[in-house]
Amino acid sequence: MSSFNGFKEVTEKLDALDFNPYKKIGKEWFLVTAGDENGWNTMTASWGFAGVMWGKNTFTTVIRPQRYTKEFIDKAEYFTISFFKEDYKKALSFCGSHSGRDCDKAKETGLTPVFVSENGVEVTAFAEADMVLVCKKAYVQKMEPECFVDTENDEKWYPDKDYHYQYIGEIVKAFVKE
Repeated sequence: MSSFNGFKEVTEKLDALDFNPYKKIGKEWFLVTAGDENGWNTMTASWGFAGVMWGKNTFTTVIRPQRYTKEFIDKAEYFTISFFKEDYKKALSFCGSHSGRDCDKAKETGLTPVFVSENGVEVTAFAEADMVLVCKKAYVQKMEPECFVDTENDEKWYPDKDYHYQYIGEIVKAFVKE
């Protein structure tokens, strides 16, 4: 079992975690982050999926092509998903409405980047999170307009035709605040 910056690794099965995806993802939001000490970016997301794919525990996040974080996640082998208590909603709101191209999100929000190593690869998370999932990128696919069965979703969510890219990551480690 490993630990870092006040986190302990969850060694029991992930299904033992107190994790309601509808609350954690849709209501509390999360940060998806890629990169290391030499350069990283994070963005807030409230769309995602947690479950089992290919017999592995996975987390899926979606990122629009114009987001700065996409450049980092595309180059990286790993990314993190960081969940926070409700007190951090203002910081997450900032990270979702400002680009890391234009500001230092850590400095602006007071969030503290921390770096965890997985198979010798460093990945960024945040000290203030209460749960961190380290994910190994397994699958990437752009959403395509012709795949919408319910075309109302295409019209409502993609008026600019800036379709999300879907990133499925195998959860290789999970950490909770000690």
